[in-house]
Amino acid sequence: MKILLVDDEAELTEPLYHVLSHEGYNVDVADDGQKGYQLALQNTYDLLILDWMLPGKPGLSICRELRSRGKTTPVLFLTAKDTLDDRVMGLDAGADDYLVKPFELRELMARVRALLRRSPALENVATNPLKIGDLELEPDNQVAYRQSRIINLSDKEVKLLTYFMEHPQQLLTHEQIYQFLWEDSEKPSSNVLAALIRLLRRKIEEEGPLIHTVYGKGYRFGD
Repeated sequence: MKILLVDDEAELTEPLYHVLSHEGYNVDVADDGQKGYQLALQNTYDLLILDWMLPGKPGLSICRELRSRGKTTPVLFLTAKDTLDDRVMGLDAGADDYLVKPFELRELMARVRALLRRSPALENVATNPLKIGDLELEPDNQVAYRQSRIINLSDKEVKLLTYFMEHPQQLLTHEQIYQFLWEDSEKPSSNVLAALIRLLRRKIEEEGPLIHTVYGKGYRFGD
């Protein structure tokens, strides 16, 4: 499998390159955002590992522009930014996962393995359209409709919305949602779930609320 690593910190990229190569991955490295963007356009990769802050072109811009071109390669951000707003911004740009600096190499490798393989949770995602009230979801097409409005969704958003729509009006705890979306080895250690919920709400709730917070416990989905 082929990975593109884009980071301008040589003290980070060198050990990452050696570890990833030792695990059998074919790794290209770029220390400049513009160079990394061009490599991502010209080549086919199974995973992109991007630093958020890069000379030439920020990682956020790289991710956003690749998504606008229809590139669906998984993106893992390496970043010192860990606020909820930052995570929402990254998810909105099309990122699949975050790893906050500083981090341990074994945690990065767990995230890499999780993004490179087909998650078992995908087997539980419905392939037929789901409909609740005025919201309809087509998981295979990664698109939802609400009152004829088209809503494009990321992989994680499809999984999360599917889980909600398959359990209407049920209290889904934070732990249940984490178990469905992430394996134990790749569970995010910060507020990724809150950012994902916030972004999904922004996309599907223009016509009214659907995801209801049960404070201290989890969420309930429905009109």
